[in-house]
Amino acid sequence: MTLRVQVVSAEKEVWSGEAGIVVARTTDGEIGVLTGHQPTLAVLLEGEVRVGTGGIGSGGDALTARIDGGFLSVENDTVLVVAERVTIADTGAGTSGGRSSGRPAA
Repeated sequence: MTLRVQVVSAEKEVWSGEAGIVVARTTDGEIGVLTGHQPTLAVLLEGEVRVGTGGIGSGGDALTARIDGGFLSVENDTVLVVAERVTIADTGAGTSGGRSSGRPAA
């Protein structure tokens, strides 16, 4: 099973795709989201959100999104990250190769 993940800025969807894990810094500490995670709404701090697109322990691609704060919502294996500004690091996730089905949004 995989997570469906969307990373959204104030202007547009920045990235969406499938992932094995999502890790982010919240006001209560770092959170890791795997499939089957309980429904959650968390306030995100400025920093990085890491999306493991290759699956757990696979050594696959990872996407790193730099955000200026925002929130993270988890429900039914769907993760939504919303921030005012989002910058995606060029790690190769969502491009060619690997098992990633993620894509930068147009």
